Amino acid sequence: MRAVSDNVREPLKRKTPLSSREKPILIARGISKSFPGVTALDKVDFEIFPHEVNALVGENGAGKSTLIKIMAGFYAPDEGQLLIDNVPLKANPASAHKAGVATIHQDHQLIPSMTVAENIMLGHWPSRFGIISKKEQATRAREALALVAPELSSTTLARRLSPAQGQLVEVARSLSEEARVLIMDEPTTSLSPREIDRLFSVVAELKSKGLGIVFVSHWLEEVFQIADRITVLRDSKLVGTAAASVLDKDKVIKMMVGRLVHEVRSSGKTSGGVVLEVEELSRYGVLENINLKVHAGEIVTLAGLVGAGRTEVANCIFGIDPYDTGKVLLNGEAVPANDPTAAIRAGIGYIPEDRRRQALISQLSVSTNTTLAVLDRVCGRWVISKERERKLMTEATRSLAIKMASPSSRVSTLSGGNQQKVVLARWIARNPSLLILDEPTKGVDVGAKAEISEIILRLASKGTAILLISSELPEVMALSNRVLVMRSGRISGELSRNLLSSELIMSYATTG
Repeated sequence: MRAVSDNVREPLKRKTPLSSREKPILIARGISKSFPGVTALDKVDFEIFPHEVNALVGENGAGKSTLIKIMAGFYAPDEGQLLIDNVPLKANPASAHKAGVATIHQDHQLIPSMTVAENIMLGHWPSRFGIISKKEQATRAREALALVAPELSSTTLARRLSPAQGQLVEVARSLSEEARVLIMDEPTTSLSPREIDRLFSVVAELKSKGLGIVFVSHWLEEVFQIADRITVLRDSKLVGTAAASVLDKDKVIKMMVGRLVHEVRSSGKTSGGVVLEVEELSRYGVLENINLKVHAGEIVTLAGLVGAGRTEVANCIFGIDPYDTGKVLLNGEAVPANDPTAAIRAGIGYIPEDRRRQALISQLSVSTNTTLAVLDRVCGRWVISKERERKLMTEATRSLAIKMASPSSRVSTLSGGNQQKVVLARWIARNPSLLILDEPTKGVDVGAKAEISEIILRLASKGTAILLISSELPEVMALSNRVLVMRSGRISGELSRNLLSSELIMSYATTG
């Protein structure tokens, strides 16, 4: 579950305060960058000092990723200058690495078939006369690991690491390269609260050693927990930079979106009979006797820790994964097992957790991606009717407020929030009886999150049954009519709306 654990609710304190005598390690001055038809950055200034965490925040499409890539040497700015210790930095990754800039990505970039030691020393293997010294490699890897994850073995294969361990190995790699600026791009997305605590403890230790850390996250609770300063981008421009201590969540949101974003909450009302019924569903070693019902107009949330079995339940209902016993009924009719096509025909829509890999075809247009689930309605005689496709696209754009340059633009050019709206539009066009939503606001900014939540509530108000999977407790509390908490492949507790509390949900998720 996405929650801040008790021992890290207070912000991490600076061990070495910024002073007027400290000079920034990295300075970006007047950085501008454009791509065909898009201005990604417009005269943006940014700096990072030793002993600090500067959180870079903004809506999707604000320019954060472009600025990160410029700092990491992947892009050259059209205008402006990037300086390390007041020396201009060449626009290539090798120069950035040599200058001490390291980047840790949202999904760790390790080679699965290599050991932890080999991944840590990747690209700078210790060698003599062209022969790699395995002994020296292991020694230097262990020295780096000792600072961040001393319990990890340097001989473990990377494919056996958890997401959190992979992140720590990447931090160790950065330390082995003597990084001075560490860019952390959405590093906590796949981590549990305990793993986040561990990562933040490492960040505090690195900060105390003099590193400057750029922290990028959509989770403002984490930003205020870890940041010394916060830099906000909006529409490719710098809105401002301020000490985290003089800001609060509402101020940052207003800086990000240009307005206050009000919390979206369910009224708690439901409107109809049972739409989905799952009876005694089991998959050996994965799921055990899952029983649940979702009524028309009801939002039922599957909550629980990562690995509890929530996505596996959704995959079985939709026919992606097989199950050994039990049955799935939609409007009283049995849905054939292991047959997504039959599930769609029965009236089930499914938005998976990873929209880029599992829902969107990045090289195709927004329009094509939007109509993929309704090809039978846009096709004439073996040929797609552009008129029908355009009509569906117009309706989707109007009802979901999808922002794009053109329906013919590649869907990959859209922000994360607008990509998610495209996937929503695809299923809304089919008017499903049941819509399964797996982490529908993952990786989207605060403004898009509120818009998607409003869309979910609107669908429920019109009678659609919603089965929601969410790891974010505020979202669970705001949207759910009922919550089913999962632990170790089974439902450990059920909570009606009037009994919902973060404490009860976490109790069922961890000890139920």
